[in-house]
This record gives sequence, C-alpha cells and structure tokens, in this order.
Amino acid sequence: MKKSKKITIIKAAQELFARFGFVKTTVDEIARAARMGKATLYHYFRSKEDVFKEVIEKESRILNGKVKEAIDKEETPQKKIRAFVLTRMMYLNELANIYSALKDEFLNHYAFIEKAREKDFYQEIKSVKNILNEGIEKNIFVIQDAELTSFAIISAMKGLEYPWSIKVSLPDIETNVDKLLEILFRGILKR
Repeated sequence: MKKSKKITIIKAAQELFARFGFVKTTVDEIARAARMGKATLYHYFRSKEDVFKEVIEKESRILNGKVKEAIDKEETPQKKIRAFVLTRMMYLNELANIYSALKDEFLNHYAFIEKAREKDFYQEIKSVKNILNEGIEKNIFVIQDAELTSFAIISAMKGLEYPWSIKVSLPDIETNVDKLLEILFRGILKR
C-alpha cells in the first residue's frame, strides 16, 4: 500500500512537472492530482524537490533502458552508436522532466540536479566507450583514446539536443544524425 501511494504521487507529479515545469508546480497541485492530502504527500516526500528528484530518477531509468534495448538489438558498432544517439534524442523529448533537469539553467542551484546531470553524463560516456572498444576489438575503428572520443561524441550530442528538439522534426533529426555519423566514421580528410 505504501509503495503504491508513492508511485501514485510520482506519476501525478511527473505529469504536472512535464506540463507546467518544476517552478510553477506546487505541492498542493501534486497532492490534488494524486488524490490525497498534502500531509499524506509529506509522509512520503520531504519537499517538492524530493518528488522531482524521484521523477528524474524514474525518467532516467526509462531513458537508459530504452537506449540499452536499442543498442542490444544492433550487431555492428556503427549501428549501435546510431541507435544510441537516435534513441536518446527520441526519448529525451518524450521524457520532459529529465530533459528539463539536464538543460534548464534555473535548476542549477539544486545539488541533486547537478548529481543527476553528472551521473547521466558519465553513464553515456561509458556506454559509448563500450561501443567504441567493441569496434576497436573487431578492427572496425581506429581510435587512439576511446575515453576522449566518447567524451567528444557525448559533448557534441548534448550541444545539439536543445536546438534539434526545438527546431527539427524527428525524421530530420534522423537524417542529421546519419550525416554527423558519416563525418564521425569517415572523417573530413580527403583520401
């Protein structure tokens, strides 16, 4: 029973945060949407920040699961990198709260947001590094430093998240990802 109430609160909060944002959503609204009193909500969470933290962690698990599932379906390292980037871009737009937490400057002063960002960043570097190392082992990629290359790929992807999510449709994102991956795989040097 206790766990189901907590899940109800998180689900209600997830919808409200996605719709109105962290700042504009109140504890009263979350309690009302969860069909319980504010005191009951405070029995499970100390603050709105704690609720938001749980929502972010839930969406992060969903995102990481979808990315892993997409990578696992592919056989070549090239297709795994493509699956990683495309899946992340697709689901990041659907999971509004984690996207907000990863990009919104006004959330910078919350320590748990910074920890979530850091955890997310290093998890992604690890995932890409594993793919790159597989490509090196299979003699597909020639990379001197898989860690630095992973860092560069993730940093570039993060730089494109915001403009692409606002100005580019999903089919165009797929086209753009393919063009960028062609540059990554083939380089820019004339051969």
